[in-house]
Amino acid sequence: MKPNVAVIMGGYTSEYEISLKSGSVVIQHLNKTQYRPYPVRIDKKGWTVLVDDTWLPIDQKDFSCGDLIFDVVFNAVHGAPGENGVLQTYFDKIGIPYTGCSAEVSALTYNKSKTLDFLQPHGVAMAQRMVLSKDQGIDAESIVKKVGLPCFVKANQAGSSFGVSKVYDISELSGAIDKAFHEDDHVLIESFLEGTEVSIGVITYEGEVRVLAPTEIVSSADFFDYAAKYEGQSEEITPARLSEKQLKNLNQAALKVYASLGMKGFSRSDFIFVGDIPYFLEINTVPGLTEASLLPQQARHAGIPLSELFEAAIAEALKK
Repeated sequence: MKPNVAVIMGGYTSEYEISLKSGSVVIQHLNKTQYRPYPVRIDKKGWTVLVDDTWLPIDQKDFSCGDLIFDVVFNAVHGAPGENGVLQTYFDKIGIPYTGCSAEVSALTYNKSKTLDFLQPHGVAMAQRMVLSKDQGIDAESIVKKVGLPCFVKANQAGSSFGVSKVYDISELSGAIDKAFHEDDHVLIESFLEGTEVSIGVITYEGEVRVLAPTEIVSSADFFDYAAKYEGQSEEITPARLSEKQLKNLNQAALKVYASLGMKGFSRSDFIFVGDIPYFLEINTVPGLTEASLLPQQARHAGIPLSELFEAAIAEALKK
C-alpha cells in the first residue's frame, strides 16, 4: 500500500510564500505510483489539507483529516514552525516520522548566534560577531569598535535574507537594527568579510552523506539579499570557480558542520572565502526546493533528479 505523505508548507514567517513554492515542487515531482502526496498548508489561521480539490481542516490532536491518516511528513516549511523545532517536537509526540533533522537540531540551527557558538569549538572559521536583544540600548560606537565597518545586521532567527542589511556608516546602524527587530527579538551583527560567497549542500542520500558541488554567488545587488535570491538579481555558478585547495577546505568544513550538528536529510550551508579559508555564515536545515533554488541546482549537477532527491528523504524518514 502506498504511504500517505503530508507535504507541509507555509508557516508563520515572511518565508510563507517561498515555502508554498517549495512544497508545490515537492508535490509535482514525487512519484505518484509510489506515494500518495497531499499538500498541507500550515498558517496562523489553521492547518488544512487538499483532498479532492477541497481544502479541509487538519485535526491537530493527531494530524488527521477524517479517515485520512498520514504515514510520513515531508517538511517544506521554511522558518517557524517548521525550521525551529516546533513541528518536529509535535510530530515526535504523536509518532509521525518526518524528513530532515531532529527537533533539538532544528531549534539550535534556527538560532544563528547559538549555532555559531556551538560550532566555534569545532574549529569552524567565522566572522567577528555580537548579539543584541530588543531590551538593550544601541551603543553604535561599541558595536563598530567590535565588528568594524562595513558590517552585516541580521535578524537572528529568520531566513531568505529578511531583516538583513549591510551597514557602511555608523549613522545607518539604528535603522538596520530596527529592520532586523521587525523579524526577530534578537539581532546578530557580524563583521564584513571580503571574498567569494558560496553555498554548499550536504545531504543524506541512499544511506550515505554526500557533499554536493558548491554554488558561487555573484550578486548584482550589494549582497545576496531577497531580490538576488528570488528575483534573478544574481548569477549562480554551479560548480563554483574554486581552486583545488579551496574546494577541499570547503568540503571539509561543510562536512564538519553537518556532522558536528548531528544533521539529517538536506542542508545547505553558506560560506565566504577569505583567501583559501571558508568562513561559515549559517546553515539552512529546510533549504529552498523550488526549481531555481540552490540545492536543487546542485542535485541536478550531481545527476540526482528531484524525484529521487525527495524520495530519498522520505525513505530516510520512514526508517526512523
